[in-house]
Amino acid sequence: MRAQVVLFDGFDPLDAIGPFETLSGGGMDVELVSAEGPRDVPSGLGFSLAATAGLDPDHADLVVVPGAVAGTEDEILALLGKAAGTLGAPLRRAVERAGLTVATVCGGSLVLAMAGLITGRTATTNHLGLHALEAMGVTAVRTRLVDDGDLVTAAGVTSGVDLGLYLVEREIGAQKAVELETMFAHERRGTVWSAA
Repeated sequence: MRAQVVLFDGFDPLDAIGPFETLSGGGMDVELVSAEGPRDVPSGLGFSLAATAGLDPDHADLVVVPGAVAGTEDEILALLGKAAGTLGAPLRRAVERAGLTVATVCGGSLVLAMAGLITGRTATTNHLGLHALEAMGVTAVRTRLVDDGDLVTAAGVTSGVDLGLYLVEREIGAQKAVELETMFAHERRGTVWSAA
């Protein structure tokens, strides 16, 4: 299974690295990507991560979109809006492609909503952004994880590891997820809201 974790200027590193390490540990082929292709992408915390390829939803089974980090809520929303503009076209291909799951951590669901890609869907985000999700026509659920089929969203920044473990369980199996929980000394928490 091939997963791409999308980086954009101002991304939150924990939103990206939590799922990256968890999915990798679960046996998935995971890469850091950007809309522009290989480049050093500055996080919102003053350091960069290297995207090794361009976002290519035609050759991925899973695309993970992180949120952003900045000083104020308005600055975060501005970063997410800019990301929605830059990533809108390839994320539209991802959302529309049958057999591909799009997952988000924290404000990553707001990127999708700002790009008009999840109107009418059910999702979660950081508790501070739930009202913004609803204002964009998304059914916002205050829970740690939301599984809406080919859209899986996680709430706050620390939920990225939980998202990764949930996706490993869903796509690879519960035994592998338990092995990773043990290795990471991490216990998932919270209820997963599911459309199923």
